[in-house]
Amino acid sequence: MTISRDEACAFLYREARLLDDRQWDDWLTCYSVDAPFWMPCWDDDDQLTEDPHSQVSLIYYPNRGGLEDRVFRIKTERSGASTPEPRTSHNVSNVEILATRGDEVDLRYNFLTLNHRYKTTDQFFGTIFVTLRRNPEGVQIAAKKVVLKNDYIRQVIDVYHI
Repeated sequence: MTISRDEACAFLYREARLLDDRQWDDWLTCYSVDAPFWMPCWDDDDQLTEDPHSQVSLIYYPNRGGLEDRVFRIKTERSGASTPEPRTSHNVSNVEILATRGDEVDLRYNFLTLNHRYKTTDQFFGTIFVTLRRNPEGVQIAAKKVVLKNDYIRQVIDVYHI
């Protein structure tokens, strides 16, 4: 059964809300166990790196286990970069279906995240490529690639910034 654009948008909005509301455990359920999460970086020639195994990435987790570790550190205050936790506002736009395959759909969308911490507001923006998969648990993210357009930033970037 295919995933409609309306269902995909509702899912993306929910994921963004869970991050804004700091509902970490519920946010993790948005990801399938085998979902890679990758944010490549821009090289010296202003090209995105292409291989997370041999080139530098801003974030790379080969599966949900890496996200689970980040959430554990955030929740147990073992992440200096997340203490105090920032207030965020995630905005999702320009959702476009790129391909459908049975129970999977590939999407491209833009994001803008406002992040407020230490009396300062920063913004992060870019494009996300995601594969959503319908499985017995419902719709989940099967893969996510984040292209951060403003990669010159003043702080450590984390999963809740995007």
